[in-house]
Amino acid sequence: MNQTDVVFHASLPNFYYCLGGLTMKQSFDAKVKSETELKALQLEGLKWTVNHVYEGSQHYKKKFDEAGVKPGDIKTLDDIRRLPFTTSKDLQEGYPFPLQSVPFENIIRIHASSGTTGKRKVLCYTAKDVDDWANMFARCYEYAGCTVEDRIQIAVGYGVWTAGWGFQNGCERFGAMSIPVGPGNLEMQLQFLEDFQTTAMCCTASMGLLMAEEIDRVGLRDKIALKKMIFGSERSSDAMRRRISDLSGVPMEELYDIPGMTELYGPGTGLDCRYHTGIHYWADYFILEILNPETLESVSPGEEGEMVVTTLMKEAAPLIRYRTRDITRLIPGECQCGSVMPRHDRLLGRSDDMFIFRAVNIYPSHIDEIISKSEGVGSEYQIHLFRKESGKDHMLIKVERAKDLLKDREQDKHLRKDIEHAIKKQIMVSCDVEVLDYGELPRSERKTKRVFDTRG
Repeated sequence: MNQTDVVFHASLPNFYYCLGGLTMKQSFDAKVKSETELKALQLEGLKWTVNHVYEGSQHYKKKFDEAGVKPGDIKTLDDIRRLPFTTSKDLQEGYPFPLQSVPFENIIRIHASSGTTGKRKVLCYTAKDVDDWANMFARCYEYAGCTVEDRIQIAVGYGVWTAGWGFQNGCERFGAMSIPVGPGNLEMQLQFLEDFQTTAMCCTASMGLLMAEEIDRVGLRDKIALKKMIFGSERSSDAMRRRISDLSGVPMEELYDIPGMTELYGPGTGLDCRYHTGIHYWADYFILEILNPETLESVSPGEEGEMVVTTLMKEAAPLIRYRTRDITRLIPGECQCGSVMPRHDRLLGRSDDMFIFRAVNIYPSHIDEIISKSEGVGSEYQIHLFRKESGKDHMLIKVERAKDLLKDREQDKHLRKDIEHAIKKQIMVSCDVEVLDYGELPRSERKTKRVFDTRG
């Protein structure tokens, strides 16, 4: 097979390769070509999934019976509202094999979430589940404009987590060269970037910033071939992306966000295309609802709410209206790339990440956006919440001075006042801002901790 002449078509996220002198189309994109076809596919998948879990899972059968719903009651996509919700509590109580809907002899793998409290969320997979996941992830690389000639350095965790396996299996299914380094070990990461001439790097946004700073510090920009970065596991702010681009030389338009969670296969369930107008999610594999997290009713198009997902072909541990706790919104209309896959916004945070400060509900992303638009500050920040002796809650936001700015008392004063004023105006709370030297806040190879709440 001759793979030396790859052409990426701007109108659709497909690539081509030569086989035996003939031009063959190799695409992992959805087979449906219209919204009507997509909805028909979703209805077929929803009916299959409901029948599958009712017949194969004691857990789901009990929940369906309690809700008074049978598989035959699902006749339209709107009937999904009749189905009961699934939560992380169901996964914890069903440990070690929650939501299992196939016999053990059909299960070939398990993965577990990182988890912070209690037992980990463990999900099992059939061979078809793993195969579907690889195809979904290959589609992500395709939407990012990768080709089989790319060399993809994977700097995320392997082991029981889904991250490394997802990026790895998707890369191999896609057909590009994988460089499975794992997280950390910056010296080896930099050596591989130079020696293997890596063209795409997969990591958390925090790891991406670390790498960009090291690339700049040791003067590697002109010695490497890095042209794309794909970020997973955490939200990346606009300021962070600009900083990564400035230091690494990777263009802003080639920085991509990839969502995913262990419950829903793992990473690879969507990606923002090169137009960056939202994340295309693979609606041929799952249904996404955006609901008010308090009323659990659908929100209006474009309104923020909680992501609730229902799988359409997952065998071992399907999800029925699973409450992800992730907050985002659907983006109406068609994307310039021509994809029929719908879009949701970048994750704004989690409903359980929200903190209440002086009776105001605040997501870290609200402060993130303000800092991203502030001149003269870097991308890193911390939010400290504490209670003074008077009993009054207080918020201190620590930010870094932009890399090229020298410490200047008057300049820092203006930076503080600008951010404090913007937060007061947009979020309606008062806070203090402390300006630190660039690089003073800790960097992380994984997710960066932003909120420190000691109020008790």
